[in-house]
Amino acid sequence: MTLDPPEWRPVARTRTYQLVISAIEEQILSGSLRVGDALPPERDLAARLEVSRPAVREALRVLEAQGVVTSGTGSGPRAGTFVSAMPADSLAHFLRLHMALTNFEFPEIVEARVLLERSSVSLAARDADAAALAPVRAALAAMDTAGEDRAAFNDADTDFHTAIAEACGNRLVTTVTVAIRGALRAGILAAFEEIEDWPALTAVLQQEHRAIFAAIESGDAERAAELTETHIRGAYRRLPGLHSGTIV
Repeated sequence: MTLDPPEWRPVARTRTYQLVISAIEEQILSGSLRVGDALPPERDLAARLEVSRPAVREALRVLEAQGVVTSGTGSGPRAGTFVSAMPADSLAHFLRLHMALTNFEFPEIVEARVLLERSSVSLAARDADAAALAPVRAALAAMDTAGEDRAAFNDADTDFHTAIAEACGNRLVTTVTVAIRGALRAGILAAFEEIEDWPALTAVLQQEHRAIFAAIESGDAERAAELTETHIRGAYRRLPGLHSGTIV
């Protein structure tokens, strides 16, 4: 597919490198630049945007750190700066940090998880095969053997929910779910540490986990979704240490 060359417009000179970033992002969002496309050489881009080369250089450094572009030195077909495909794990990492720094309110977190995980378990129940569900089963087994090791249980609990998201086959749902669970990991562990009757809590959580897994295995999407919502809301009610108002 042949694309018309992007139209580069001059940018204002205040906070110039950020405006260079915005100009490049605009080309990506409009479809003028796609994965694998080369950006103009640094000198040409500075001239087109009517900014300094240091501003362009700084903008490219930021975009490369974010995984948006990759740069190669020397000569040859891979020399220069190219738009790159951001791996899903990089996006999840970025979202996880953003969530931790934004301090979303607790009710927002609960509702977001309910919406996402109702969808992921429904899709998994409809489409997932035994191979895709194997990591979910493994996470269940890991929680069974965690005993008093609350960190191990927390890690396996996180794996259970993210494995279901991965089994659903929707990469965006998976990525956002992984980001949310990753951002919550430390907070949930701290709340676990405050629980006095740990065996009683894990018995309830595992009973709910097994019921969700059974519904997925049987292909009952609606039941899996209802059980998941009940589980998420109930788990947060049982962990008062998480009710501090924000995600951290």
